[in-house]
Amino acid sequence: MKDLLTSVFMLASMTVVLGLGYPFVVWGVAQVAFPHQANGSLIERDGKLIGSELIGQNFSSSKYFHGRLSAAGNGYDASASGGSNLGPTSAKLIDRVRSDTDALGSGSVPADLVTTSASGLDPHISPAAVEFQIARVAAERHVDEAEVRKLVAEITEGRTFEFLGEPRVNVLKLNLELDSKFPAK
Repeated sequence: MKDLLTSVFMLASMTVVLGLGYPFVVWGVAQVAFPHQANGSLIERDGKLIGSELIGQNFSSSKYFHGRLSAAGNGYDASASGGSNLGPTSAKLIDRVRSDTDALGSGSVPADLVTTSASGLDPHISPAAVEFQIARVAAERHVDEAEVRKLVAEITEGRTFEFLGEPRVNVLKLNLELDSKFPAK
């Protein structure tokens, strides 16, 4: 009987400490130390929620930069996050990538414009993928390509801690800055 009571007491104690106390402390520290990140890195403009820095969005207008393709549900659906599970030898994947590459026109198309990320929610593209789209966006907005390149350079994020990952561009942030500096006509 003593062992049973000890077990019940430990179960209740650990449930309170680890199931309630620990998450509350972590939440509280995050709210104080990193409130923007702890609340989803949300972006607001004029009091209106635009999106999150962490989840890609579908931009289809030729006046905007386009992000990576999404295999998550109906496009960037966080509740359906996941890749397509198609391997590099899959005929279906090869046909889709070939079709998407042909639709983008001639030249060397950066891989991240015709492939999906593992989560299907990636908000970033490579600087090469942005460069590939600069002529189209500049022409649609009637802006000099050099001005758009300058904006892209300001938005491009470098390697984390100068050695982790690759340089990248957050498509939502870039398109919001594009709207601010060069409104679509």
